[in-house]
Amino acid sequence: MTEGRAVQTVLVVDDQAALRETLADFLTGEGYRVEEAASVAEARLQISKHKPDLILLDLNMPGGDGLSYAAEVRSASAIPIIILSGKGGLVDRVVGLEVGADDYLAKPFELRELLARIRAVMRRTMPPPSPAVAPGADQAVSAPVERLARFGGGLVFNPGRRQVHTEAGTPIDLTGAEYKLLASLIERPNRVMSRDAISDIIQGRELSVFDRSIDTLVSRLRKKLEPHVEASQLIKTLRGEGYVLATDVEWTGGSEKSRT
Repeated sequence: MTEGRAVQTVLVVDDQAALRETLADFLTGEGYRVEEAASVAEARLQISKHKPDLILLDLNMPGGDGLSYAAEVRSASAIPIIILSGKGGLVDRVVGLEVGADDYLAKPFELRELLARIRAVMRRTMPPPSPAVAPGADQAVSAPVERLARFGGGLVFNPGRRQVHTEAGTPIDLTGAEYKLLASLIERPNRVMSRDAISDIIQGRELSVFDRSIDTLVSRLRKKLEPHVEASQLIKTLRGEGYVLATDVEWTGGSEKSRT
């Protein structure tokens, strides 16, 4: 765990008691606080009492399926979700990403692989810790100006806070993968990014021939951003080449001021 940061909570939602116990023991040993839920109803109750930092979600459970619950969680918050499922086919993975999950891991899985994925999702979605103020530091010194990117004629990208909002301040909730995709495109405005390049940045792997997960991710991001921008098509598809953020990006604040 990161020094100086509060203990992160993982909610394990699975109807298999043995698996919940195994995950709880393992993740507790890795420094996480673990809550358990055997059904969708129990998960709702747990979240109402204490919002977790990440959800490990089984798809097949009594009282409601995991996909519907993932969509329910995503509509109300940006809590990261990793789906755990006995169905590991391409269609199942794509559907899981479509409803808003940040990652998808097929059962059975290695605990170390799960831990690596949890850490990766946490890095993408958790805000950076606030820098400590040294004892005796001059409190009158002004805080540094945040570095912001304005794009699309109506949106603001704040990498310091890992946030996206409208010029009026209305936040736009993005999953960890959606945020990382947008960050990659903003760093390369008006330049084509291939699907393989995007996958390598976001998922750390190349795509298989029939893997459409990146296309699904781009579609989700478009739906969230384009109602707030002036551009007729913010993220364009270039068939056979990839995707391009079709707008200028204006950086302000920090140590850099540039227009790309």
